[in-house]
This record gives sequence, structure tokens and C-alpha cells, in this order.
Amino acid sequence: MTDRELDAAGIDDPALRAAYRHCRALNARHGKTYFLATRLLPVEHRPAVHALYGFARWADDIVDSLDPALGTDRRLEALTRLAGALETGLREGHAPQPVVAALAHTARRYGIDHAHFHDFMTAMRSDLTVTDYPTYADLRGYMHGSAAVIGLQMLPVLGTVVPRQEAAPHAAALGIAFQLSNFLRDVGEDLDRGRVYLPADLLAGHGVDRELLRWSRDTGRHDRRITAALREFEALTRGVYRQAAPGIGMLHPRSRPCIRTAFVLYGGILDAVRRDGYAVLHRRAVVPRRHRAVVAADGLTRVALARLRARGAGYATPPATPSPRPAAAPAAPARPVAEETV
Repeated sequence: MTDRELDAAGIDDPALRAAYRHCRALNARHGKTYFLATRLLPVEHRPAVHALYGFARWADDIVDSLDPALGTDRRLEALTRLAGALETGLREGHAPQPVVAALAHTARRYGIDHAHFHDFMTAMRSDLTVTDYPTYADLRGYMHGSAAVIGLQMLPVLGTVVPRQEAAPHAAALGIAFQLSNFLRDVGEDLDRGRVYLPADLLAGHGVDRELLRWSRDTGRHDRRITAALREFEALTRGVYRQAAPGIGMLHPRSRPCIRTAFVLYGGILDAVRRDGYAVLHRRAVVPRRHRAVVAADGLTRVALARLRARGAGYATPPATPSPRPAAAPAAPARPVAEETV
């Protein structure tokens, strides 16, 4: 993380600065799409976003590591330790683990509801034992903790021009839309991990089951029934994006370019899957770099316009809730338990 970002955020403790840098590095390495969008945020708010996503990435990596030595029992132990560190960090405002230290500092500074973090950890634990979802309603229950709460955590950082509770449903929907996009793109990789996130009733409506997906993955052959099911899942996901879209205008003007850019880039995953003939069981669909660059350039233009309008309208930057300095500094950054790309 650049000194400019940390200076602008008023983070001057050396160990805490190192903790935030560690979170930024996790996001830059694993979350390229959202990391790009985050560069469009006001500089003083970027560290908080990196802390929130860095923690989510660390927990995800524990659950999804491809290391065969890290069996279910060891993953559960690691998640339990992380949950304990989280509880202590949120209560005391500091922690020895760098990712938890940055998260605890961000949660206190912006007054983020601790329930969002606890719901997230519940979803992560369920990933160790739940391998499919009978209905979309069941999947939505899981995604409340795995995705919706991420959007809700972000709201205090982004700021809103309406009461926060009015923007909350749209923020939650956007988190879910992003995750659904990843589920569609990663069908093959998730199948290799033993999971099927596409609802069983949606698949069955097209004559598809886990065995047929496994056959297609193993043989490299296509099946029109699978394509039809994936197309329906894409349509379902686009519907969630439509639910989320009104929330962008409810954000603070200086935060909108970041979220709008993420909205377009993640939506581009759906376009890439469609262009690739829904071959997600055989290869990962990729958003072209040129498209990413064009979207980022548009975001930069919107940032410049937002700054000009803010000066004219008298908008302040999204406020942070003042907080005391943590009672003790965190230790130097350590590598997370696992760092496989999800």
C-alpha cells in the first residue's frame, strides 16, 4: 500500500501500516477485478476496503486451498482460530494477526456492524461440509453470509446520500451479483473442489445433475442441457444486477465511480462466459484486458467529474467514525494459511 494512501487515512502506527499493506497485497494478487476498481476510490478510503477484502480473502483461502494435506479437520481448526482472533480483535480493537488487526481497526473506525463479520464466518464454515444447494433460496441463504454482508460492510466506508438502510438492500444485492458471476465462471473449478453452487432444481429443470457435469468436465465434451442450465443461471444473475443497480446512485458521489466500474467489470464476466459458448466446465472465461482498460479509463473520467461537482456542490469526502488508537500494535505481517487463487 502506498504511503500516500496510509497518510491520507491517518494511519501512522508502523505495525498497523504494515498490516494494511499486507491486506492490499492479498487483494492485488488475488482480486484483480475489484482491486482495479478500488483504485478509483478516494485515496483515504482505500486502506479500509483492502482490510475488508483482505480478511475475506484470507478466510476464503483457508476454505478453498488445494493443498491435499489441509483436510477438512485442519481447515475447520484454522477457521476456528481465525474466528477467535476476529472476536478478540473486534472486542479489543487490535490483534497480533495483521489481517485481523487491519479489519478490527477499520470496523472500529467506520462503526461497521460486527454481525456482518460473524455471518461471514458462519458461511465459510458451511463451505467445509455443504457441497450443493437444492434451491436458489438455499443458495441465497448461504450468500447472505458469503457475499451480501460484504456489500453491507462496505456501505459505511463508501458513504451514502440517502439513509444507509435505504441503500443496504442494493449493496447486499451487488455483493450477491458479484458472487453469482464468480460461481458461473468457476463451475469447473468448484466441481473439482467437490462443490456445485448452481441450484439443483435449476439444473434438474434442464435434465442436468452432478454426474453429467462431472462427465463434461472429465471428457471435455459439451452437452446442450448443460448449456441451457448455464444460460438460465446467467439470466438469473443479470436479474440480481438489475436489483443492485439503483444503489450506485445512492452512494457518495466520490465512491460511485469505483462501484460502477466494479459493476461493469463483474458484469463483463457474464459477457465473457456467453462469448465463450458457456464452456466454463472446460476453461475459465476471461474479460479481455482491452475491455478492462476502457472501463478503468471511463472510471477515471468519472472520478475527475465527481471531484469537480463535489467542489461545486460542497460535498465532503465520505466521513469516517473517529476511533481511538488500538491499545497495542499488531505484529509484523505473516503469510495467510493458504494463498491459492479462488
